Amino acid sequence: MDTLRRLFLYTWRYRKLASLAYGALLGSALLSLVIPRLIGSVVDEALDTQDVYIFAGEIVDVIGENPLLGQLQPLYFFAGLILASTLAKGVFTFSQVFVGEYLSQRVCFDLRNRIFNQYQRLSFAYHDRSQTGQLMSRATSDVEQIRFFVSQGLINGALMLLTFVAVLGVLLLTNWRLALLSLATMPVLFVIAVLFARQLRPMFSLVQQETAQLSTVLQEDLSGMRVVRAFAQEEQENAKFLRSSDRLAVATSRTMELFAMRNPLLQFIAGIGTTAVVWYGGLQVIGGDMSLGTLVAFSGYLMLLQRPIRMLGMTINTYARAVAAGERIFEILDTQSEIEEKPDAIDMAAVAGNVKFESVSYNASGLPVLDDITIEAKAGEVVGIVGSTGSGKSTIINLLPRFYDVTGGRISLDGYDIRDLTFRALRQHIGLVAQETFLFAASIRENISYGRPDATEEGIIAAAKAAQAHEFISEIPDGYDTHVGERGVTLSGGQKQRIAIARALLLDPRVLVLDESTSAVDTRTEAALQDALKELMRGRTTFIIAQRISSVREANEIVVLDQGRIVQRGKHAELALQDGLYHDMYVYQLQEQEEHMERQRASQSRDAGTVSTILAPDGSGGSGGDGG
Repeated sequence: MDTLRRLFLYTWRYRKLASLAYGALLGSALLSLVIPRLIGSVVDEALDTQDVYIFAGEIVDVIGENPLLGQLQPLYFFAGLILASTLAKGVFTFSQVFVGEYLSQRVCFDLRNRIFNQYQRLSFAYHDRSQTGQLMSRATSDVEQIRFFVSQGLINGALMLLTFVAVLGVLLLTNWRLALLSLATMPVLFVIAVLFARQLRPMFSLVQQETAQLSTVLQEDLSGMRVVRAFAQEEQENAKFLRSSDRLAVATSRTMELFAMRNPLLQFIAGIGTTAVVWYGGLQVIGGDMSLGTLVAFSGYLMLLQRPIRMLGMTINTYARAVAAGERIFEILDTQSEIEEKPDAIDMAAVAGNVKFESVSYNASGLPVLDDITIEAKAGEVVGIVGSTGSGKSTIINLLPRFYDVTGGRISLDGYDIRDLTFRALRQHIGLVAQETFLFAASIRENISYGRPDATEEGIIAAAKAAQAHEFISEIPDGYDTHVGERGVTLSGGQKQRIAIARALLLDPRVLVLDESTSAVDTRTEAALQDALKELMRGRTTFIIAQRISSVREANEIVVLDQGRIVQRGKHAELALQDGLYHDMYVYQLQEQEEHMERQRASQSRDAGTVSTILAPDGSGGSGGDGG
């Protein structure tokens, strides 16, 4: 019931629209009460007219006899009333449906926005644990169930309740004996409907879960389509999708099977009540205790009374789906983010860029990732962070903009604990180029200016030039208007990283974070980027996370991580001479570079030999030997 109450509160925000919908509903319900009575009056009037003009076993043709025109006037009057009432009821019904649908769309608009805002507010740790398909399903199919509930469940539910009470009152006033007889089957119908509702609720919840799981499989397969085809796993993915689709089909079939059993049962029991009323009412008409018109009107009211009972199944279905969907939605909305902004957080308009990590520790799922990390970077300094894979380098940088919160120690910006700052104040001063480059399915211009939508064309081009991206962008036919496709799929890894660097540089942050930002570019491009970044890093506090020693050798301080702890620190010249991890990395990369250069020289020698062989005039292969 708490879920229904909360859904009703969302509707109550639009109480004016709801009032219009319920007003139209009231008008439709009142006219529904009028029409059966009018039809009964027409029947009685017609019988009275017929009795007057029956003579010698023949019915006089009333159409051509002037004396009968006076008797036809009541028929014309009631027929006109029925037509007008039907027309007015149609207008009210249209208004009810239109306003109800508009109301449901407004409620769903609010829910979708709240869910989306919640997704953006929840911590990275929450998203690490969640499946994208499940989150998408709650913002789409679950919200759609709420829309149907608001437009059909709340509105039609109120209509059915109002109609039931009003018709019951009319029936009791018309003939209380027939009314009590018609009510004899109502308790049985109600009990059956409630029992079915209890069975349907968990079944609909299972259907929603299986729908979300199917969305997850589909989303992963579409996102990883290149990997699937590269490893020739199409059949396995098809089998996975078929299994998930089959589970959804089975869950839906079981639900519909129960639903299909319920409706005929409810209609059969309602039919027993109708049969009893017609039998007893017919006896009263024959005995002269009731007019035929009254019985006809009573039968019309009885159909109105049974309509809510017949619709009770669909209404319970709607409520059950809404409760199942609402529980999944409110589970998201009620989730507390592990990273919260303080109510009195400080909004810093400008910063110098002094960053300090003081005995910082971080645990993920109870496992230590960082331990006792102390780093100080004064404004304008460059700090390089190196280490083997899994040593915690990227975690340090994720803690700086509060993607995750430290579990020990503190991080400060210009002396302020970053937990005391607003998210916007903190993150607008940090430019991040992540290891996994993400580009939106938009133009290159829109991707570069993502952090500053108001940036000028000159500013965008300047940032692209600084990131060594302007040249390749200019060679593309559409230039900066080129759409890069989902996740930038139309660009190479190096091109995507250069656009990401330009995006960070255009933001003009006081703190610049380069997380393996040159890992996908060749050595020549990296050298060009390093030259450009030297000028751009001037005056900014910069953190460079890198595997290549060449990326950090000019840093003011280099921090070497191993298994979440700092094992070495200092300048390149010092660390290169010390025994330890940095020295080992440096020597290995030097050897790798020398081997690469040796391979290049060997390749050039082979190419030169091939050319000399082709150009030798005597066909001897250019050996110059005497007797070759």
